[in-house]
Amino acid sequence: MARNITTTELRNFSANTGKAEREQLIKSSSRSGTTSTFLSHSSKDKELIIGAMQVLQNHGGLVYIDEIDPEMPPYTSEETAALLKQRISQARRFVLLTSNNSKDSRWVPWELGIADGAKGLAKIAIFPASDNTFDDSWASWEYLGLYQRVVWGKLQGYTDELWMVLDEKTNTAVTLQSWLTSY
Repeated sequence: MARNITTTELRNFSANTGKAEREQLIKSSSRSGTTSTFLSHSSKDKELIIGAMQVLQNHGGLVYIDEIDPEMPPYTSEETAALLKQRISQARRFVLLTSNNSKDSRWVPWELGIADGAKGLAKIAIFPASDNTFDDSWASWEYLGLYQRVVWGKLQGYTDELWMVLDEKTNTAVTLQSWLTSY
């Protein structure tokens, strides 16, 4: 059975990341032109980001985070929007880290809309971080239930639990690594 990651687990991933590893994660994600995965998130979820980045990068995704992009303007402007559109379309995959904070963000739905238009459903996944492992209330946020999701669990053909991308509509899944690295 597949399950969501909890916000506590993501915080623990972040807390257990050494300073050198944390710096390497951030350094690699600041190389804007070489990313394969755009990680959209609420700015209120900073304590979850390192954990989410670790999961994605440990499975082949080179993660882009907008607030550490050296080319990002220091204030919101038309240039900010244009650069975000460019980064979303340059990335192979789009992952939206959802939490209770996501529904209050103004940028999260905008970025998801841009990604949907540029990439289509197959290259977008929701990474739900909830208070408990089986909380799918995020799926009732209008359109979020349309997308695949990043989950932990048993995948047919594998002996151990692993990270995967689940399509609940078709009841199929692929490994997270396969999804992140395929074209």
